Amino acid sequence: MRHGKKFNHLGRTASHRSALLSNMACSLIEHKRINTTVAKAKALRVYVEPLLTKAKEDTTHNRRIVFSYLQNKEAVTELFRTVAPKIAERNGGYTRIIKTGFRPGDAADTALIELVDFNELYNPNAEEKKTTRRSRRATTKKEAVVAEAPAVEEKAEAPKAEAADSTEEKTEE
Repeated sequence: MRHGKKFNHLGRTASHRSALLSNMACSLIEHKRINTTVAKAKALRVYVEPLLTKAKEDTTHNRRIVFSYLQNKEAVTELFRTVAPKIAERNGGYTRIIKTGFRPGDAADTALIELVDFNELYNPNAEEKKTTRRSRRATTKKEAVVAEAPAVEEKAEAPKAEAADSTEEKTEE
């Protein structure tokens, strides 16, 4: 009977399971999406979402708590520097699990687990595209200003030449 067992043990000992989830969480934070089995993806979601919630508030205490789970300095730094600002307004649901079929070797049900805010295809906000468009417009404005500046100088030279021609005409008359 499985009375009171609230999580999937994944057929591993407690230490092996915690090491597996820790390594998978580090990979998810580093690469923003990973391929795994559906059971491991669901267990990883339960493991990593509270860590993402803690990362929203950057305090020494929260960093130490997250480090106690991940045991990887680079992953903790990546989490607090790049992931946390993107998920700041989100109230949970930081990961998405997409089933991808069956593995050829053992027919295990596989899935793609990813951080929701880092997928440009499903993200309707697409803030990055807006910033790149603004920067492109700014460069075209700078080029337009640069292009107009020589034209102004040429116009300034042209009246001088006309003025010289008009003085010659006046002397001829």
